Amino acid sequence: MRFKEKNGVLEIYLEGRIDSQNAAEFEAEIMKVMDSHPSMDLLVDATDLAYISSAGLRALIKMRKRIGKPIRIREVSPEIYEIFETTGFTELFQVERKMRRVSVEGCEVLGEGFYGTVYRLDPETIIKVYNSPFALDLIQNEKKMARAAFISGIPTAISYDIVRVDGHYGAVFELLDCRSFNDIIIDEPERAEELLQQYVAFLKQIHDTVMKPGTAPSAKQRFLDYVDVIRESLPDDIYHKLKKILETIPESDHVIHGDYHMKNVMLQNGEPMLIDMDNISLGHPIFDLQALYVTYKAFGEDDPGNSEAFLGMSSELTDFIWKRIKELYFETTDPEVLEKKEDQIRVVAGVRFMYLLVVSGMKETELGKLRIKHTVEHFRELLDKLETLV
Repeated sequence: MRFKEKNGVLEIYLEGRIDSQNAAEFEAEIMKVMDSHPSMDLLVDATDLAYISSAGLRALIKMRKRIGKPIRIREVSPEIYEIFETTGFTELFQVERKMRRVSVEGCEVLGEGFYGTVYRLDPETIIKVYNSPFALDLIQNEKKMARAAFISGIPTAISYDIVRVDGHYGAVFELLDCRSFNDIIIDEPERAEELLQQYVAFLKQIHDTVMKPGTAPSAKQRFLDYVDVIRESLPDDIYHKLKKILETIPESDHVIHGDYHMKNVMLQNGEPMLIDMDNISLGHPIFDLQALYVTYKAFGEDDPGNSEAFLGMSSELTDFIWKRIKELYFETTDPEVLEKKEDQIRVVAGVRFMYLLVVSGMKETELGKLRIKHTVEHFRELLDKLETLV
């Protein structure tokens, strides 16, 4: 047995066999380690555990009683998982089966997001590799949300396997012969209008879809929580005005994707399909439109090269995309109507933009400080002339 501390978690690595011959020694050693690291969460890694007897299981039970809270046991072989399941350990511990290892070396990168990177493994499958080595909960949640969306009639890719990629978790999806709207519009700019019409029509289909209350989180509550996260970067009057104006948005049981940029919408056999379901929620359409503004406008405001770096598009193309999204979604080209709609969207977009800057640590960079300064200035201008975001 060996152990180490990582990100405030005590990781214990089991090796070889734990049986009647060494269980007492194992128990004494593990209690000693736990006593020297009081109050820390435990993670048990069973990658190299070949066998465990009932005496070893009793030692794990004592660990569970000592810490007084659930213990996660990962990388459990099929043979040992069967022992855990038969003895009821899967109800007492958070037991995770050993996952197959996958390499993404040399694979095409399809997109990069806040939580991870999407690669094409082969012509039939893609894999999303999460940044955090503790991302299993994110993957399980995305799978749950994707399934709920699919059952509700929204075409979406659902992960069929969870794998390990260089110490990180990856979710594997089957996507046959598909490309993102982002890549197609770059390679075939003459199809821009056709693609944008299909893209916006699919967004409206999503917003017309209703889920049972409680199936997914409230988008409105999520953004109210975001305001609390960014409060230290806001003047008090702006903080209170944001809270008040967000409250004017009614709750709704309609589906919100949460990050509907063109890298997250695939075209498969001529039909659109959603990926990246981390941020599925229920609410008003403004909570999707804000993410489009963040992607196609906000990130490029103080960094003109951002759209080229992230999307592979010129700023002229992203400006055109945002303009046509507004016109197609609201079914008007009236500049006054669209300006008011954009002002309302920009308030919500500013909240998410600042949230991303704060939680990612970008706020400490010179560019991040400039972005926060300008976002606060936008808030002050917009909140003085808007009474509602609906």
